[in-house]
Amino acid sequence: MEYKCGTSDVATLELRKHVQLVKKRAGEEETSFTLKVSLRCNVAASRLINTAEDGHFTSIIPSFPIKLSGVAPRNANLGSHDRTPEDMETIYEELLHIKALSHLSISVKRELAAVIVFEAHTHPGAILFNQGDEGRSWYIILRGSVDVVIHGKGTVTTLQEGDDFGKLALINDAPRPCVHRSWFPDSSRGDSLEMRPSVIRQLDDAPFVCPLLYRYTVMAGTPQKMVEHLLETRLDGRGGGGVGGNMLPSDPFLEDFLLTHIVFMPTNQLVAELARQYPLLILTTNYRIDSPSQDREFLLACKRRVVQFLHCWVLTIRHPVFDDPSALAFLEELASEVEADCIQWNTLEEEASLMHHVMSQLKRYQDDRANHSGQKWKLPPCGQPISLFGGDNQTRTVIRATDDIIFRVYCADHTYCTLRLPVNASAETIKLSAADKLKLRHSELVLAEVKSNGERVTFRDTDLGIPTSLSLNGRIFVSPRDHLDALTCLTEQENATEGLEVDLELFSTKELAYHMTLFDWDLFWCVHEYELIYHTFGRHHFGQVTANLDVFLRRFNEIQFWVVTELCLTTSLSKRVQILRKMIKLAAYSERNCKEYQNLNAFFAIVMGLSNVAVSRLSLTWEKLPSKFRKTYTEFEALIDPSRNHRAYRISVGKLQPPVVPFMPLLLKDMTFTHEGNKTCIDGLINFEKMHMLAQTMRTIRYCRSRHLGGME
Repeated sequence: MEYKCGTSDVATLELRKHVQLVKKRAGEEETSFTLKVSLRCNVAASRLINTAEDGHFTSIIPSFPIKLSGVAPRNANLGSHDRTPEDMETIYEELLHIKALSHLSISVKRELAAVIVFEAHTHPGAILFNQGDEGRSWYIILRGSVDVVIHGKGTVTTLQEGDDFGKLALINDAPRPCVHRSWFPDSSRGDSLEMRPSVIRQLDDAPFVCPLLYRYTVMAGTPQKMVEHLLETRLDGRGGGGVGGNMLPSDPFLEDFLLTHIVFMPTNQLVAELARQYPLLILTTNYRIDSPSQDREFLLACKRRVVQFLHCWVLTIRHPVFDDPSALAFLEELASEVEADCIQWNTLEEEASLMHHVMSQLKRYQDDRANHSGQKWKLPPCGQPISLFGGDNQTRTVIRATDDIIFRVYCADHTYCTLRLPVNASAETIKLSAADKLKLRHSELVLAEVKSNGERVTFRDTDLGIPTSLSLNGRIFVSPRDHLDALTCLTEQENATEGLEVDLELFSTKELAYHMTLFDWDLFWCVHEYELIYHTFGRHHFGQVTANLDVFLRRFNEIQFWVVTELCLTTSLSKRVQILRKMIKLAAYSERNCKEYQNLNAFFAIVMGLSNVAVSRLSLTWEKLPSKFRKTYTEFEALIDPSRNHRAYRISVGKLQPPVVPFMPLLLKDMTFTHEGNKTCIDGLINFEKMHMLAQTMRTIRYCRSRHLGGME
């Protein structure tokens, strides 16, 4: 079907069906001119293909329309075999003025001059090629313009003088993605857009705002256009072949987008965009899906894609989708709409099943939240691990932002008050609550952490999750800003942390490694991938906490300093040697050679604890260690060697199969380097290459726990 619209709005670029280029003004008869590059240009086409394979294909797209003379050289009408060197020189000089070819080398332009064809269309409405035709030509417009019209969207763009189209189908030897009908009257509307299956550019007002792709890899784009691209090209709208059941998305771009969209497109904006894609499917008294002016299958495909996207979103992200009020409202509304449509037309049974699965997940999550509502956590005053207050759960539960946590806040004179506040309480809230209890004046107060080495770290008023983010054996102090230098460590911070005296020789090394891994796996399982983004970009930017990640990182330090403490507090030399042997064996059980555990986080913590200067200086202890254990320890040191970006560790962990407890500090380092070394936005577009690199690290976490640890649910 054919539409003629006067709007200059631009929609998505890659169009699967029902796309036509239509004359803007039917009464105009001005001749249109194009240059056509045919498959006959063997050498030049080959060089163009090489250019594309080098990843520079997008440079072929002209940035702005250019004005060219409407008079093509007479020599261009001659067959390639009839052209003399003088003819080709004349054509070559004309090619120098075509901006679409400006990036090509002189030799390629000379080869094009031998095969390029001049084509004139004197009759408005002439079809250059149809959708599905074999790609044999690449067109460059010398004069005139064309309108692109999509069913359900109207005119989406106008190709102007100097624009080109059709080269991707030529290079990829693929069918044409759309119908091009040549209406080339003179026009001053719009900016250019090229239709092609795997390299996309789109305009919204003036700047480029749609995804730029090379071989289905998104490079940049605006959030809205990336959502449109996902819905129209990455999800199956035909039914029967879409994403279904419990399968996670297999498309890397889709998964990258779902894992990182909170960086550039908050959940409420994503929901609004999905709702914008959905209204043309909603029935009103003036519109029915079987209206003769609309394509029924096209509209049903759009609806299927929205449901499939939502299903993938829930499976990939899980509870953060359910925690967002806007997403929750949209889920419930969409579920009712899909159910009503399924009853009325019996065409969306699969999508109704997907929504039923989503709502079942929601119900299960809400029941779990109700069972764990009112959780209270405690930060013990003597540096012990954060734990549930009075909890007797066999497995650790997730720390939620709305849970309460009990902790102490100290003054400079070491008096303190005990507070019970939500985990997501800001530093300002903690500061004011402590000031009220300690009878301090609110003016010029600051919240700070005092570490056991005397270092002071101040918090901003907007910082969140302060109690869980403390360093091991750190304490929270409140003080006037000009009295920070008076803050000193507590006496208990300078001594060993209180605990039970247990003889390690009473436990087998394998048993210790097993229970350590169970505990570490519990902590690791509670960490959501989003917490890595919150940690990297700043919690205050998202209004979220990283409590579970903080506790897991704290666990690393607990194990590391536990190793140091056990060795340094043992006065007997023979006993120290026994403990040293046991620690090396414990690291071996945690390392890759033990297929049951693969607790690399604990492995790094133990080996780094043994490398601590307080332990390495125990020369007599190391001398009495059997050579077999010294050799094993040397191998472990080589594995944690940070040179060449931890190459030894990365090679080793790459050979492991899940379940794996990874070395989390290195993953956070990768996230930080990616964030600080790459801009989030470039020329008004989201730098999706950066998002892909971030998602790669997050995908590592997903892979490590893609299988459950033995004995774990």
